[in-house]
Amino acid sequence: MMPKTAKKRKKRSGDGPMPSGGAGLIRFFEDETPGIKVGPTLVVILAAILVIATVIAHISSLVTAA
Repeated sequence: MMPKTAKKRKKRSGDGPMPSGGAGLIRFFEDETPGIKVGPTLVVILAAILVIATVIAHISSLVTAA
């Protein structure tokens, strides 16, 4: 005869229900949408280029005004 063993349930932190406010967001962002795919690295690089171009434009306007 086999010995009886007690089964232990492991409690997982993600067992609870999803909050009602964010329940549809995961499903929305998982869908593929048509259009240009832009990664976060490219966005950061383009933002840095824009900031540098703005600073250069301000500096050049100060030099030509003097």
